[in-house]
Amino acid sequence: MNFYYPNFTNDFWRIMGLLFFGKASQFEIRQASGGKKQWNEAAIRTFAQEKGLAFSDTAKQIRRLMGNASDADLEIVEPRDINALLAHLPHCVAIAATGGKASEVIANLYGTPIPSPGSHLPLVTGNGRQLTFWRLPSTSRAYPLPLVQKAISYRALLQSVHLL
Repeated sequence: MNFYYPNFTNDFWRIMGLLFFGKASQFEIRQASGGKKQWNEAAIRTFAQEKGLAFSDTAKQIRRLMGNASDADLEIVEPRDINALLAHLPHCVAIAATGGKASEVIANLYGTPIPSPGSHLPLVTGNGRQLTFWRLPSTSRAYPLPLVQKAISYRALLQSVHLL
């Protein structure tokens, strides 16, 4: 996959479109001849760069235990070195996890509780850097929360870091 949240059924880019442009379909494009819709990767990359959004998996290597995309059926073989990533992001002030498994990885790495979905806690990295750790609702359609309700949590995060 060339970028984060590329599955068209995932609501992440709809939430970003809704919050920043007032239009959930902001990043959608339709293939020629009335084909299926897909995400406009170039527009998304430009948007993320302009806003200073960075994305990463919390695992470098995983094993799918049941042949599906569920976090519950995922084993993390090797976690991502989040501290090394943060060393390249000196202006980063918050980490947001968009699912339970990612939240567990961050909490375990920094020895902090997992915030409830839509909330946040202070987090101190191994080198003493202070960040805010947000747990946001999953943008998967499998997570049974309407798009507008999910967007409320994302709006709170984006307002807290002065992007909205």
